[in-house]
Amino acid sequence: MAKKIRVTLVKSPIGYEKSQKATVRALGLTKMSQSIEKDDTPAVRGMIAKVAHLLEISEE
Repeated sequence: MAKKIRVTLVKSPIGYEKSQKATVRALGLTKMSQSIEKDDTPAVRGMIAKVAHLLEISEE
């Protein structure tokens, strides 16, 4: 069973680069304080690292 990561959008991507907005969107986050669970894969980790300043991450 793959490990899961809970990701919450805590800061708005408004005012940041287009690529960062697209990354937040690709993670499945559309609204502030929205949380999602993703599998802990290298691809997801890379996306999270790119916009870590906008997110709150908790491992489960």
